[in-house]
Amino acid sequence: MPSRKRATRSAGLLLFRRPDGASYDSAGFEVLIGHMGGPFWAGRESAAWSIPKGEYGPAEDPAAAARREFEEEFGRPAPDGEWVALGEARQSGGKTVTVWAMEADLDAAAAVPGTFTMEWPRGSGVLREFPEIDRFAWCTPQEAVERLVTGQRIFLERLREHVEYGRVTPAQDGP
Repeated sequence: MPSRKRATRSAGLLLFRRPDGASYDSAGFEVLIGHMGGPFWAGRESAAWSIPKGEYGPAEDPAAAARREFEEEFGRPAPDGEWVALGEARQSGGKTVTVWAMEADLDAAAAVPGTFTMEWPRGSGVLREFPEIDRFAWCTPQEAVERLVTGQRIFLERLREHVEYGRVTPAQDGP
């Protein structure tokens, strides 16, 4: 009997803030996103950024995974605050991503990203270590749309609906 591949799931946390006391209109907030590390993304800006997120298994709570992955990728614990559920989206590769948002202000330069090891160059037998995220930045939603990988852009729209119109229901209590 052929084995069935387990569906891959990821969970993440998208921080947002109001710069300098701006109001929450379409240009009045910023989101914290990270540029993906490693050699595949090194020379790219457009569609090479991500919400801090990562995979989790069937026994792990998605919100707990989002908190763990934020800390792993940013290198600092997720801040305390109200979690806003932005729902799920299926990515083009088949992965389902679940994202929460939280209003918080962290220093992007204070990140100490986690790392991963891979053979590079391919076929060389040389293992090298790369940061999972090589830099973080606060971006307006318009900037983030250009920078984020295509499948994560839906979460910006959902966050915009929340901050402008209150259409997204907050999670009961952040994990």
